[in-house]
Amino acid sequence: MLSYILQGLGYGFAAAVQPGPFQTYVLSQALNRGWRRALPLALAPLLSDAPIITLMLLVLSQIPNWMERFLYIASGLFILTLAWGAFKAWRAFDADAMLEASPSQLGLLKATLMNMLSPGPYIFWSLVTGPILLEGWCKAPAHGVSFLAGFYTAMVATLAALILLFGLARHLGPKINRILLGISAIALTGFGLYQLWRGTKGL
Repeated sequence: MLSYILQGLGYGFAAAVQPGPFQTYVLSQALNRGWRRALPLALAPLLSDAPIITLMLLVLSQIPNWMERFLYIASGLFILTLAWGAFKAWRAFDADAMLEASPSQLGLLKATLMNMLSPGPYIFWSLVTGPILLEGWCKAPAHGVSFLAGFYTAMVATLAALILLFGLARHLGPKINRILLGISAIALTGFGLYQLWRGTKGL
């Protein structure tokens, strides 16, 4: 069970710090409206992801066993692509662009819809976290629940911390975000190589 909790924490952290439209809007709202008003937006993934996870698990549960090896390989390659993107974002980090605020006010409902309509969560839950969740659930439901708990604990906590940093410290926030991007790139590289190993062992 501990391994699923740790994987959930790692992937949740990585998902929260990945640059994207949702993260940009959330952090811009922290700058525009202050951290107190923007903090509830950290809960948006909890509201948007339930139907996405359900759909992806229904699809994944129908694939034959022999396809699991190729799914792990595809997952590993995709995670390494995310790691490369995080590394490039870290290397070419632009604090001014990160601090550029959006003039519109984004409520929790709008943030939830935005995340639900983004392709990122669908790709993530079909190629990366979905297979891990399904594997854990098949072993024991408690393992799957542990993975989800770790994932969303890390994701919500990391988003909340970033909102707090951006809301309280205009110049400190981006520096911390750059450090988190670097950590994310390292963690994703490790996860990607592990998935590739799982997919290629025994070939």
